Amino acid sequence: MHLHSLQSVKSIIYMKYFLLFLTSLQLLCWPALHAQNADSTAKHVNWTFTSEKIGEGAYILKFKANISEGWKMFSTSMGDDDPNTRVVLDSISDVRAAITGLGYEGKELKAPEPLLDNQEIKFFEKETIVTLQVKYKGPVSDLKGTINYFILKGEEINPEETEFRFKADAAGNLSGGAGGLEASADQANKLKRDNIDLQNPVNKVGGIGNEGETNPWFIFLLGFLGGLLALVTPCVFPMIPLTVSFFTKSAQDKKKGIFNATMYGFFIFLIYILFSVPFHVAGLAEPEIFNNISTNVWLNVFFFAVFVVFAISFFGYFEITLPSGLASKADSKANKGTLVGIFFMALTLVVVSFSCTGPILGSLLAGSLGSDGGAWLLTAGMAGFGVSLALPFALFAMFPNWLSSLPKSGGWLTSVKVVLGFIEVALAIKFLSNADLVMHWGILHRETFFLIWIIIGLLTTLYLLGLIRFPHDSPVKKLGAVRIFFAVIFGAFTIYLLPGITNTKYANVRLMSGFAPPMSYSWYGNSAHEKGAVEPNVINDYDKALEMAKAQHKPILIDFTGWACVNCRNMEENVWTDPEVHALIKDNYILVSLYVDDKKKLPEDEQFMHTFPDGRKKPIKTIGNKYATMQTLNFNNNSQPLYVLISPDEQLLTYPVAYTPNIQEYANWLRSGLDAFKKVKK
Repeated sequence: MHLHSLQSVKSIIYMKYFLLFLTSLQLLCWPALHAQNADSTAKHVNWTFTSEKIGEGAYILKFKANISEGWKMFSTSMGDDDPNTRVVLDSISDVRAAITGLGYEGKELKAPEPLLDNQEIKFFEKETIVTLQVKYKGPVSDLKGTINYFILKGEEINPEETEFRFKADAAGNLSGGAGGLEASADQANKLKRDNIDLQNPVNKVGGIGNEGETNPWFIFLLGFLGGLLALVTPCVFPMIPLTVSFFTKSAQDKKKGIFNATMYGFFIFLIYILFSVPFHVAGLAEPEIFNNISTNVWLNVFFFAVFVVFAISFFGYFEITLPSGLASKADSKANKGTLVGIFFMALTLVVVSFSCTGPILGSLLAGSLGSDGGAWLLTAGMAGFGVSLALPFALFAMFPNWLSSLPKSGGWLTSVKVVLGFIEVALAIKFLSNADLVMHWGILHRETFFLIWIIIGLLTTLYLLGLIRFPHDSPVKKLGAVRIFFAVIFGAFTIYLLPGITNTKYANVRLMSGFAPPMSYSWYGNSAHEKGAVEPNVINDYDKALEMAKAQHKPILIDFTGWACVNCRNMEENVWTDPEVHALIKDNYILVSLYVDDKKKLPEDEQFMHTFPDGRKKPIKTIGNKYATMQTLNFNNNSQPLYVLISPDEQLLTYPVAYTPNIQEYANWLRSGLDAFKKVKK
């Protein structure tokens, strides 16, 4: 039986927008990738800027475009839904002035464009002038903004953007120039602290080593367990006996059938490994990219939306089908009885099972890239997932008699789908929480998070007990032992979560440390002190911490942390709450927490373009940009948490340490810092 015939069984295959998902993921990751190298991006249009006063408070801003040979720049007269050229004022300038007209000077060309299904496009070649009429709402002042435009050459179409700034003088005249960030020696010197000597601390204790690094074997195991979970979903489980039977029956002999099935499993494993390759390339280009991706607001919101859509689909309310051409194209190549054909059979399985594997892989992606280790952890997770998904095909081909021991497909697969749907909703809330924490929206406080999870756990328990049903469910006539077992597990976990919504000493639900929002992000205000946590003396202001340390004659504990950092929350809620550690920090140190993923913009005069010693450039626009760069420059490390002890004059007291879950070890390190500070004072 060929895999092509399996595709006609609609109850087995739920095809999803696989390519759309990957494309969307790439587009959502692109801002994080692009932001790191924006200054070095080659542009195909060079701009010069002039202005003309046409009335009281009214101006025409002129943007002269010199377009590279062979390229076409889409016109300002193209529609909003088409590739075009537009000028956008930034939020401050938009308050100061209103745009009253957008046009151009020069020759506009028209022609059908094959790349756009022969749609007639309007464009410029060589040069043109884009004009923007503005009317001030008050006094004439500086204006900043961005020119967004599309360019085309052959089969290549690219969006580009250029920032501009028009400065106003005392007479009300505007002079224009390129915008964007400029280098600032003063701001750069504030990031690289010359007094900090990483090689020569006062006490040579501590050290980063492998603390804080996630064990690749642990991620491999999580991926393996994720693959086992995927095996018992309706998209994959029925494929096992059917596909293995195809290999064993179509082969010329048993040995050949085993070889083909084994290669089929190997290619499944290989395809999942290949998914991680682009992230290795990105990591070589920019080491901080994985933190930027995992804390990217819109990527987290995108995952939230995707998981909710998957969950609703699993609940049976609708199906999303993949364009038939994709699976058909992969499957048509699978007709070849060669290794190439077997590879495309494996690819077909990966594509058509994505509806069930996608959410698991999404969690693996976000979890791996959010940890120190980045792409290699993702590869480890993908390897574990691929091994567990591929293993049955090889094993059952070697021992076909085992097939008779497999349970028959039936209603239990539907129940698995629904339970996965509930789990996906819970994971979706985690992604939304990441975005909420980074942007400080205040919509998912810690207790709100727990309340939603408690409701999800209760609904899952009721479903397993047969008390609620979904459209594709049959009535539960008898509760089996397995169903009761999982109902008890989900019910017990739900009860365990209940203290999380209270304002008591039991609110620190330890199994959720790092997964739920921090205890300070609460309904009840800043009551974390009452629950034993250590509150920072200063948040996101290193200079203020230095001033306090000098005034109080105390050393500083720098906490490089992140709003979406799991290990940071584990330290704060499980180590810092220890009475001994709590007292050491509170009584002896100025604690400053520097959030490297904080998206809050710096004041305009503190934003600049930083150049690293290797020539790489990075825009410093947000609080997170500032302190992530400061951590990298001074401590050769970009993972969180990272803890540093320094004196008020920035002398390094000990080697920094990272994630240190051993309470006594962390306490000894703090004491060593105090001992070093006494030596410095003497």
